[in-house]
Amino acid sequence: MRGQKELYDLFDQLLIKYDYDEHLPVATIDDAIKHWKDYNSGRCKNIFFRNHKGNSHYLVILEYLRQLNIHDLEKRLRQGKLTFASDKRLKKYLGVEPGSVSPFGLINDTEHHVHLFIDEKLQEYDRLAFHPNVNTATLVISLSDFLRFLDYVGNTYEFIKLYDYPPPPPQGGANASYIISNY
Repeated sequence: MRGQKELYDLFDQLLIKYDYDEHLPVATIDDAIKHWKDYNSGRCKNIFFRNHKGNSHYLVILEYLRQLNIHDLEKRLRQGKLTFASDKRLKKYLGVEPGSVSPFGLINDTEHHVHLFIDEKLQEYDRLAFHPNVNTATLVISLSDFLRFLDYVGNTYEFIKLYDYPPPPPQGGANASYIISNY
């Protein structure tokens, strides 16, 4: 199976069940939509930020159809000025390459440096889909198992309202109107 072995070992240890799917590399939402199957899950966009000083890092997870206004996000998160974290920081804190950003990378953040902000709308899904720390596969797990994973790795996280407007219409075919995952 593609992805980080330690992640699968942890899932076995925690008795986390998952569905697994291999696909071509998908580094963007536009790429992902072309290859997604009907995962019957919430599909997410994962964005890694740092604060202006570079001493705090945040993983923001939102529905894949949403566009983020960074100035609005700064106001909502109240963490000061935000910028995208560099590839070097992505590797250092999450252990992943660009295009493979995933909350499962938190297993590599042993110092619990990264704080997670999760779109409250994702709580409406029974299952969520994320990369297993590489962008050539997707894992689908239950929301309750995802929360167990987060509790186990020990990083702080919170569900937050990230926008006040409805999502744009989907652009990925018939299934895209009701399924949502990560990339």
